[in-house]
Amino acid sequence: MECCLAPACRVRYTGMEKKLDEVELREDVEENHCKENQTRNTPRHGERLSPDHGDMQGVKPQDRRDQKQREEKQTLEEKEGFSHQQQIRAAGSGGCVVKKSIRSSVKGVSNHSSQDKDTGRHGDEPRGHGPFYYFGGTNGAEIVSSYCESRGWKRIYNKNREDFKIKWCETKSPAVYCNFREGEQLIFQIPNNKVLTTKIGLLSSLREYERVCSKVNHGRGLRRLKMEEFIPTTFRMDVRAERDAFFVQQEGVKNKETPMWICKPTGLNQGRGIFLLRSREDLAAFKLKLLQREESQANRKVHPCKPQGRIVQHYIHSPLLLQGKKFDIRSYLLIACTTPFMVFFRHGYARLTCDLYDPNSSNLTAHLTNQYMQKKNPLYSELKEDTVWSMENFNTYVNDRFSVAKGLPRDWVLGPFTRRMQRIMTQCFFAVKSKLDRRLGVFDLIGCDFMVDEDFKVWLLEMNCNPALHTNCVVLREVIPSTVVESLELFGNTLMLAERGN
Repeated sequence: MECCLAPACRVRYTGMEKKLDEVELREDVEENHCKENQTRNTPRHGERLSPDHGDMQGVKPQDRRDQKQREEKQTLEEKEGFSHQQQIRAAGSGGCVVKKSIRSSVKGVSNHSSQDKDTGRHGDEPRGHGPFYYFGGTNGAEIVSSYCESRGWKRIYNKNREDFKIKWCETKSPAVYCNFREGEQLIFQIPNNKVLTTKIGLLSSLREYERVCSKVNHGRGLRRLKMEEFIPTTFRMDVRAERDAFFVQQEGVKNKETPMWICKPTGLNQGRGIFLLRSREDLAAFKLKLLQREESQANRKVHPCKPQGRIVQHYIHSPLLLQGKKFDIRSYLLIACTTPFMVFFRHGYARLTCDLYDPNSSNLTAHLTNQYMQKKNPLYSELKEDTVWSMENFNTYVNDRFSVAKGLPRDWVLGPFTRRMQRIMTQCFFAVKSKLDRRLGVFDLIGCDFMVDEDFKVWLLEMNCNPALHTNCVVLREVIPSTVVESLELFGNTLMLAERGN
């Protein structure tokens, strides 16, 4: 694991493969986190109010008795040594100290009348002092469970229990976070990570960040990249003005010069809902479909459903090929802590198609490299191991084939290419830094997908929450478990460091 951003305090973690010099970036357009955190004491959805938030005017006698009981319980807990407040230094906020109200730790099981449906299938829930962990879903379950149980932790299956040490859920919901005790527990996925991990969310965040940056004098700081330098030209189809501008632009293009576009739904992954726009006929059919959908929604009398947002993105027609096959790179952005921010980079792997690249192919498996799509190829079982390369193998291939021919420096993959990915990921992080929900103990592992074109220009395709953690081939078995384990180690270490710093 390599440090991508300079954390508030530098620590050499054991088990890390290697460490790059920290990327020095000044945050010239940083939102005022002190101002942002003035609203932190406002209770979140599903969070119970503390007595300090109560207004005794107009309170019924029963409510007063209930409040008095809560106050007595709080006093008892404080006497038992539970910390009710922590001072947390916000990274990048000018050193301001923000007091955060932390819900007291109550050991034991919450008193819920209904148990999770999985509980019955797994027998009696473990009791006692734990520590306990909860895993919801299947993606990465074996890896996370193995890590936790090797440390003597016990798995619980009732998602409503409050006495977990770590909760790892594939899907987010308000219920996942409502009983979370900041500074004492760990929860996978930042609640509002969609500002970074959905296609429209990332696009909007980068556009807003670029607009703000354009008004700031950066001085001698590191130059920020323009979006056009790392994001293919993109239009939002859920914004009428932008949609109309796209179709007007295409009408002005000569038929023989019509570029290829790729249409993606904003919140889906694994290639679902993606299709290509190759010709005027494809564009006309797509435009008609959008108009019909808009009219259908307008004619609905009762609560029209908002259609799935989509983007249309310029298709990279001439990608760099590995043995004649299209590929992309999966790397990882680890947000190990949000108070203060501690962000790390980790190498992943290269994903290749089964078939040789043919830009005119109508088969999506020739254009989309992810494993979900490649499994649909009839040759997948035979070529499975060839569809995933390690970064070392990728580096060797580029050294052998392109170092001399293209004038690339030796180890371009592990040097300039890696630094470019880090720089792009850093800019994306800064674009959302002031928007992310900041709670001590919430962490995230984000899959970042990059493509290299034939001119060795690096493009960011998308960033994904809950990245695939499957280990169905040799390279994935080498990369994925170590990534998850190192991440879990970092999460725990950063939580301890934050606690010590307070």
